[in-house]
Amino acid sequence: MTEQRKALAMISGGLDSLLAAKLVQEQGVHVEGINFFTGFCVEGHTHAIRKRSSSKPKRNNALWVAEQLGIKLHIVDIIEEYKQVVFNPRYGYGANLNPCLDCKIFMVQKAHQWCQQHGFDFVITGEVVGQRPMSQRKDTMPLVSKRSGAEERLLRPLSARNLPETLPERMGWVSREQLLALSGRGRKPQIALARHYGFDDFAQPAGGCCFLTDAQYSSKLADLWQARGRKEYELDDIMLLKVGRHFRPKPHFKVIIAREEGEGNFLQGYRKQYLSIVSLSHPGPLALVDGEVGDKDIELAASLVARYGKGRDVPRVEMEIRTPSGSSFLLNVQPMAASSIPEQWYL
Repeated sequence: MTEQRKALAMISGGLDSLLAAKLVQEQGVHVEGINFFTGFCVEGHTHAIRKRSSSKPKRNNALWVAEQLGIKLHIVDIIEEYKQVVFNPRYGYGANLNPCLDCKIFMVQKAHQWCQQHGFDFVITGEVVGQRPMSQRKDTMPLVSKRSGAEERLLRPLSARNLPETLPERMGWVSREQLLALSGRGRKPQIALARHYGFDDFAQPAGGCCFLTDAQYSSKLADLWQARGRKEYELDDIMLLKVGRHFRPKPHFKVIIAREEGEGNFLQGYRKQYLSIVSLSHPGPLALVDGEVGDKDIELAASLVARYGKGRDVPRVEMEIRTPSGSSFLLNVQPMAASSIPEQWYL
């Protein structure tokens, strides 16, 4: 009997990785999935706490893809290792702080190492030639194969017939003729294939799955680095950058104001780490203050927070200021007018 080969599919939760794994799975290969957690993934976190995303399923799309395929999914935390990719990308950033090419090399390398440790034969990705401007160009895709160490054991089923033959094809583990030759940014072929397989409820194939590709998020991360004087972050830092309105009234402190109830509930969990502000006399949002602040700074921050509550049009609003230790005091402040908030404060 022919030995059944094993493939590890890199599962992002998007349509392409779903289809890539399915194409190989259909050829009798044993497929398992792997998903790397960096902390920067778009899905799940903001969708779960914001009303504007209430129509979207509250799910981890990578787990959902694995369920549709009937495969085991390995979720691997790479937060600490990934920092060096973000801080010092060899091939630079994209339009924002997205180190896409370095990221792809790093993750394929991790997947290949996992294969070696667990007796798997090759790695599958959902990459398509020409779909991404940095990591999925015809000239950079061979670079990913080489620098990751995966070499010919990296198979891209959606574009395989547009690329040189790989080891799984040459050895007959998969049939090259049953793989695809997709290219470009259009997604109509993928959507048609998904319908063919009966996948109707897939994650919409648009944009990236990483906050580092987002201009506003990258701006806030760059501000964080500038304020601290060095490139650093912890998981709490990058989670908070996803939530609320961010203002920097002065170089030494920042104010994060919840935009809705879900964000306020999320920020509640950080009141033991940051000074917090909330209106007592009128309904209003919870806000956190990040930085070392004096009395004048706190009063300025409270006036800014009051502007986003129901008391924005009254002369004075009573605000509660609570320290991380749990002590609190009250301030009566005049809400700041929207027109008086300097443009440079907005992050």
